[in-house]
This record gives sequence, C-alpha cells and structure tokens, in this order.
Amino acid sequence: MEQHDVKIALKKPIYPVSPALQKYLKTYQRESKLPISYDDMLQFDESFPIMDKYGKDSLWEGPIYSSSRMDELQNGLKVIYAHLKASGNLRIVQHKYIDKIEYCTFGNTNPFRVRIVNRLNDVYDYFYVKRADASRIYGLELEEILSPNQVNYLVDRDTLIEEHIAGIPGDVFAQKYLHNPEYNPTRIAKEFVKFNERCLVMLLGDMRAYNFVVQITPDFDDIQFRIRAIDFDQQFYEGNIKVYLPQFFKENFPYVKMSMEQLTDKTFLQYQQEEKSSLLHRVRSERHRLADLRDVSNNEVLTTAENIAKLKAGMAAHFEDPLYLDCETMTDIIELNIKNIIRQVKL
Repeated sequence: MEQHDVKIALKKPIYPVSPALQKYLKTYQRESKLPISYDDMLQFDESFPIMDKYGKDSLWEGPIYSSSRMDELQNGLKVIYAHLKASGNLRIVQHKYIDKIEYCTFGNTNPFRVRIVNRLNDVYDYFYVKRADASRIYGLELEEILSPNQVNYLVDRDTLIEEHIAGIPGDVFAQKYLHNPEYNPTRIAKEFVKFNERCLVMLLGDMRAYNFVVQITPDFDDIQFRIRAIDFDQQFYEGNIKVYLPQFFKENFPYVKMSMEQLTDKTFLQYQQEEKSSLLHRVRSERHRLADLRDVSNNEVLTTAENIAKLKAGMAAHFEDPLYLDCETMTDIIELNIKNIIRQVKL
C-alpha cells in the first residue's frame, strides 16, 4: 500500500439542489418541509470563539441571538429533530431542550451544530444544519446505497439537516487508540483497506483522518472496527485520483503503516475482494434506487470538464482500462467502477 501526500488546492464550489434532485429526494423520503432554514440560523447578532478542553481555538463559534429569535429557533430546531428522528412525531421532543448552537467557520457548508438534551436524564444528541450542496447530497446517497452504513438526513430547498455520526475522530484514534494492546491491529488494517476501496469506487474524496471516525464494537470474542466517513463535501469533484484514495493523505500514515506491517499482499487482495463482493450485494439490492440516482446526477454539472478529463485518464492508468477514457461525467466513472466490480466478482 503506497503512501505519499496529496493536496487539495482550491475550495470546491457549492452546487445548488436542482429540481430533478429535489424530485429524487422526495421519492426516497429525504425531503421535508422544515420550520427553520440555514439562512434563519445565520441571523445572529455576534459570536464568540469556542475553545477546546486544552484552551485552543476549536474553529467553532458560539452565535448570540436576540431573545425573541432564540425562542423561535429553539422551538423550530426541536421540530426539525422530530422530523429527523421520528418522521415528525413531536412526542419525542416533549422533554427535550436545545442546549447549544455552535457555528463552524471553516469548510464548504459552514455547518451549525446543535445539541439537544433530554431534561429527564440529561442524555444528549447532536445534529447539523448546513447549506444544501448537491454534490454533498450525492455523497450521502452513495454512502447509504453502497456502504455498510446508514445515513440519516433531510433536505428542504437550500437547507440540509444531518444526523450526527458517532465515533472516535480518525486523527484522535490514530494518536491515542491505534496501538492499544487490547485491539487487534490486523482488524484495524483490514477495515482501512476496505474503507480505501469504497472511497475509490464511490469517488468520495478528502478522507483525511479528521474527516472520518472509527467505531468500536465489542464482540463476544474480539473487538470489531468500522471506519465511517463523516464529511461528504469532496464527492466526485477533484480530478486527481489520489484524492479518492485515503492511503495518500499524510494524516492517514499511521493507518497505512499498520496495514503494511500487518497485511501480506495476499491478505490485502483478499480484503479488497471481500469489499467488492459486499459492494456487489448492495448494488443488486438497491439497483433501482442507484439507477434513479445515476439518471439525475448524470445530467448535472458538479465539477469541471478539466477535472473529468484528468480523473478519467488517471482511472484508466490506475486500472489499466481504456474504457475509462470514454466516460463523459463523474457518474459515468462510478458506473464503470461498479460494472468492473460485477465482472471481477463473477470471475
């Protein structure tokens, strides 16, 4: 498994949600009429920097709203949470209150992070309010269809609501937990190989360690691991193939190093093949939804012609497959990825 470093030079533009994508979202119950929009969240008077537990700037801010606006936001956000978690059943928020609203000053979608607390037992949960970005939505949909993970989100025009994905941030896990003697390093390496494979197939880019989390599940005889993407901003936009391979980011070097130490070429190929077989099973079970998503995304402008030309040349070289040179869109490239998996798994 090679490891270099790859840079993303320019910030990706935000692409609006088209009527065709909106229709798709309605068909698959991702659309919802919400009482609070992203623009409503931006109407704060001032903000203050939020420090982490070590006293460093977290790059999140605490927005300060007027009292009248705060009441409206809190009520609306509870309704949004009910839509996200229980199809709008307000009974689940009967004993909950909005404890915190935080605003992120970096990234493409500049999200608001909302903490909602159950006053009966102090159990809390998070969700996010973001500016809707079409490419990010396609990333969420592909994660739902092609990965082993379920994602929960809602869209209302220019507003995107996302469920919090729990787990240990990948950079924190690498620093504090990766070499825990109770953890089987081969299992971690195996999961990183599978994650690497999924990202390339789905063209999910920029999976540096702080853009994914590691989930730990104790089993009866060992501990299982899963790596989950939490940031879908760089969905099939960049032209550099290495952007879609987590192994090439320097932030992921601890995972690459562990994989090289723990896996032989034979086991590496075995885990790649296992993930391809799982992807094929998901494609078959969700083929109608995947076809609908393909038909919508194939007619949208979600990157530049230069990026498409560069990526299809990179994919053709990487897979030694000239058919990639005939692709006209990023969607075509993903479709060819899937067709190649079908052919390989059947062999």
